[in-house]
Amino acid sequence: MNPSNGFCQYTMQPLTESDEGKMSQNPPPKGSSRTARKEAGDSGTLPSEDQQDIESSFLNDTLRFPPDVLQPSMKFNNAFTPKPPRKPRLERTSSLDELIWRRRRLLRMSQESLSDAAEVGSSARSLQEGGSPPGWLRLASCGNHNRDQESPRSSCKASETPRIGQGKFSLSNSCEKMSLCNELPNVTPTHPPPSLEMDGSFPALRTANRIDPDCAHYRPCSRSVCARAGSSWSDTKLHSRGMVCGNCSRASMKSTFSLLAPLRVRDVRSRSYLEGSLLASGALLGAEELNRYFPDRSIGIFVATWNMQGQKELPELLDDLLLPSDPDCAQDMYVIGIQEGCPDRREWEIRLQETLGPHYVMLHAAAHGVLYMSVFLRRDLIWFCSEVEYATVTTRIVSQIKTKGALGVCFTFFGTSFLFITSHFTSGDGKVYERVLDYNKTIQALALPRNIPDTNPYRSSPSDVTTRFDDIFWFGDFNFRLNEDREVVEQILRQGLETDMSKLLQRDQLLKEMDNGSIFKGFQEAPISFRPSYKFDVGRDTYDTTSKQRTPSYTDRVIFRCRNKGDIHAVKYSSCLGMKTSDHRPVYGLFRVKVRPGRDNIPLAAGQFDRELYLIGIRRRITRELQKKRALKDQKSSTVCSVS
Repeated sequence: MNPSNGFCQYTMQPLTESDEGKMSQNPPPKGSSRTARKEAGDSGTLPSEDQQDIESSFLNDTLRFPPDVLQPSMKFNNAFTPKPPRKPRLERTSSLDELIWRRRRLLRMSQESLSDAAEVGSSARSLQEGGSPPGWLRLASCGNHNRDQESPRSSCKASETPRIGQGKFSLSNSCEKMSLCNELPNVTPTHPPPSLEMDGSFPALRTANRIDPDCAHYRPCSRSVCARAGSSWSDTKLHSRGMVCGNCSRASMKSTFSLLAPLRVRDVRSRSYLEGSLLASGALLGAEELNRYFPDRSIGIFVATWNMQGQKELPELLDDLLLPSDPDCAQDMYVIGIQEGCPDRREWEIRLQETLGPHYVMLHAAAHGVLYMSVFLRRDLIWFCSEVEYATVTTRIVSQIKTKGALGVCFTFFGTSFLFITSHFTSGDGKVYERVLDYNKTIQALALPRNIPDTNPYRSSPSDVTTRFDDIFWFGDFNFRLNEDREVVEQILRQGLETDMSKLLQRDQLLKEMDNGSIFKGFQEAPISFRPSYKFDVGRDTYDTTSKQRTPSYTDRVIFRCRNKGDIHAVKYSSCLGMKTSDHRPVYGLFRVKVRPGRDNIPLAAGQFDRELYLIGIRRRITRELQKKRALKDQKSSTVCSVS
């Protein structure tokens, strides 16, 4: 006994020849360990009392337990004399796979039994680094493991036996000869293990940053634990490294590392729905898909109209028209209608693609003489559009001269049907009746839709095309004027009422006819807060200075109509004063439009768009940027300083 520290310490010395002689003269009493050894023969087993003595002295010498920890069954015999070692038993060399399996099993057992990282300390880190575990950790893990099993001793039979060599005992990976491990104090966690922080959102693909309800119960692994798996790793290796969630299917585990939500096999087998179902799970145009992209179920639409006056010259930049600086975000859909367009329509469409950039594609383009219409859509949304249909109407008596008329384009986006009409009515200050006739002829002769099913046929009328769609945008050069002399109009404009145009609008022909119900029934227009868009001198900001002295008027308009009240909300309604290549100024409107889920019986466009136009526009855009950088570089390098 060492009084300084209170621990029992025993030392064992090797036997000498004199000691062996004394032992032969004084044989041990009956029932001693030597007698039991003789009775046991060569079986290699020791009685339980001698076994406990050996284990107690060994553990006391190696681990040095305090006296209060030792149990009564662990009393030591001071007269005990160690026996010569037995002949070591030959063992089969373990293969590499077995060694790896044992190491992983040991690591798994230690992690299950020791959940608190603060108590494990550096030993747990040494296990993860691949080193052999210390003795006390083996005892603790073995104790906790045996407590979970039905038979505590049966789980330790496959381990190695303790060995004796060179006068000392060596501790091995054995649980068979260590019955003391069940009597040691167990390490219990002070609190439950912390939960992993898992975020199941996919912001790179989903606009709404939401989870697909079909896969909401999936909880992907944390990024700090789950690194991207290599293509050469097998499924078993992924599971062994903890890089796959337990509730994910093994056959589809590698897809969980992409931005798409994983799909279970049983969900794929059971996913079925009737054709045209709105509430079915997995419908391509259903509510789930709509909520994924548009949580508020509304999209942004940009609608613009411009009378080019047939000019060949095009503006260098269209950013002020298509991308105004007031809204922070671009719109989801761009629809541009042109009257008296430039001779080269393809060049005009390339300019539009070049301005909008690579995020947009031209879904459809149509023309009727010098009437042009181009529809651009975000390329992420082309899969939810139906086939695009268009129709034309000529309002002139001589049908070969297609300068006056209408052009309509329709399609369905999810479950909402859209109709866009651009028209050019009869010109002249006093020809109001002729313009009303042009309107009536357009709504009766525009044969749309043809193949696209009507979303609400009970509210449709065969004599009015605008009743067959959910949302209608009608824009163009309507040629309605102000019933006032030019001097009076100029005097009102000189008052500086930039936002209040009520005095001018009181004399507007279009608003008067709409109030009477003779034209554009059910349509409405956003409040006008801009100056009249007609008629300017080309290249200048002054109104007509020619001999005709035309009165400034609001000839270019954008109006809208919806089946369900409140589905269309006007965000901005203005004109672009920077486009001076024509006597008209472009007029545009920004709208928020509600969208409803659709049925899967709608004929889809299958993601078709004008790819050739897309490539030409992007190539021009890149070339323009390179030219700007080159010009800026040349300007900096060619600066000359002169001293006068």
